[in-house]
Amino acid sequence: MAKQQTIKKEISLKGVGLHTGQEVNLTFKPAPENSGYCFVRKDIEGEPVVEADVSYVVSTQRGTNLQKEGVTIQTSEHVLAACVGLEIDNLYIELDASEPPIMDGSSKFFIEALENAGIQEQEAEREEFVVNEVICFKDEETGSELVVLPADEYQVTTMVDFETAVLGTQNASISKISQFKEEIADARTFSFLHELEMLLDHGLIKGGDLQNAIVYVDKEISPETMEKLRAAFKKDSISVKPNGILDNLTLHYPNEAARHKLLDVIGDLALVGTRIRGKVIANKPGHKINTDFAKKLAKIIKVEKRNNVPKYDLDQPPLMDVNQIMEILPHRSPFLLVDKIVELTDTTVVGVKNVTMNEPFFVGHFPGKPVMPGVLQVEAMAQTGGILALKSVPDPENYLTFFMKIDNVKFKQQVVPGDTLIFKLELLAPIRRGICQMQAYAYANGKLATEAILMAQIVKQK
Repeated sequence: MAKQQTIKKEISLKGVGLHTGQEVNLTFKPAPENSGYCFVRKDIEGEPVVEADVSYVVSTQRGTNLQKEGVTIQTSEHVLAACVGLEIDNLYIELDASEPPIMDGSSKFFIEALENAGIQEQEAEREEFVVNEVICFKDEETGSELVVLPADEYQVTTMVDFETAVLGTQNASISKISQFKEEIADARTFSFLHELEMLLDHGLIKGGDLQNAIVYVDKEISPETMEKLRAAFKKDSISVKPNGILDNLTLHYPNEAARHKLLDVIGDLALVGTRIRGKVIANKPGHKINTDFAKKLAKIIKVEKRNNVPKYDLDQPPLMDVNQIMEILPHRSPFLLVDKIVELTDTTVVGVKNVTMNEPFFVGHFPGKPVMPGVLQVEAMAQTGGILALKSVPDPENYLTFFMKIDNVKFKQQVVPGDTLIFKLELLAPIRRGICQMQAYAYANGKLATEAILMAQIVKQK
C-alpha cells in the first residue's frame, strides 16, 4: 500500500476571498500522520481547528462551507482539490479569515505553492476506500446524479448540461489523479450573468474581478447592468466576446466549465476523509449533490470500518481445502465447521464455511425458521483459530488445541442457509507456553455476524 504524504515545509500565499472580499493570508503547514486536512483559524482566539469533514458542511450556496462549533470555513473546495490532486494526505491550512483566497478561481496557485513546499512521504500507510459495488445518489428534482463504480484507480468524469445557448453540454474526465495538475487545476470558476447580478444585488462576490471568474453572458446586457458591472469590477469598460463571455479573460479550454466542475467534485469528495479507489461519474454535479454523495460514502465507509469485512475472491483455489484441514484438526463430520482456509500468516487466519440447509443442526434448531446456533459459530471460529495456533508448532498433526476462555461474545445478525461465513482471527499477543489469545470475527453477507475473544491452549497428543 502507498504511504501517507504531507509537505516538507510551510509555505504561504495571500489574496482576497471571493465572497467576503477580505484580504486573507493562507499558510500550508506539514501535519502528522492520520491528521487529514485541517483548517486552522489564526484570527480567532485559541486558533480553532475545523477538519475537512463532510459532517461539518452547513451550506453549499456558491461554494462548500464548513462550520464547527460556530467557526466557519467558506469555499473550501479549491484548496482541497489541490491537496487531493497532489496526493497529499495530511495538511494544516492556516487562515486569518473565514475564506481561502480565490486567486484566479482555480486550484492552480495552491498546486504551485504545495509543490514549492515539497512533498514528504510519511511512515503510515494510506487508507483507501476500495469500491466493490456501484454506489449512486440522485436528486430527483434537479436530475443531478453521482455514481461510483469499481476501478483500479481514482477516476472522475463530469457531464454537464447548462441548457443555454452560450454554454450547453460539456464533458471532462481524468483516468488517474496524477492528471489533475496538468488538465484540471487551472480550470477557473464561472458564473452566468443572471447569477452574477443576483450575487451583486445581495452583496456577495466582493472579491470578484474579471480575472478570477468566467462570466457567461446568457442574456442581453442592459445599460444599467453594464454600469453595475463596471462599478463592481472597477473597469472603465466592459464588453462581451464573440464566444459569449465577458472580456479581459480568455478560456483555457473549450470545456473549461466542465473541467472546473470536475475540480469541484474532487474537492467536495475530499470531505469523505478517505482516498477513493473507484470511478466517479457525475451528471450535472453541484456542491449540494457532491456533498450529499460524500455523506453517503462516508456512512458506507464508517460501517465498513466498523465491520472490517475482509475481501477475498472465494472462487480462487484456497490455501487449504477440507482434506488438508482434516490433516491438522481432529474434527470430522458433522462437527467439522470449516470448509477451507484462504489466508494464513504468523498472526492471522481467514477461513470459510458455506452454510447449507443440509447442516444436521437445522433439523432441531428452529426447524420452522432455520438459524445457525451462535455457539456453533463460536466453535467454527475456534476451529479456524486452531489452524493459526497449530502453525506455531513444526508437527501440528501431533497437537490439539483446547478452549480455555471465551470473552466479549457478541452476536450481531442471524446466519441462515445460503450464507457464506468468513472467519477472521488475529493474535492479540505472541503465543507463549502454548497459550494462544485471538480476536475472532465471523462475517456473513458483508456484515459482522459474530465476534469474540478466544483463548486456547496447544497440547501435545499423548
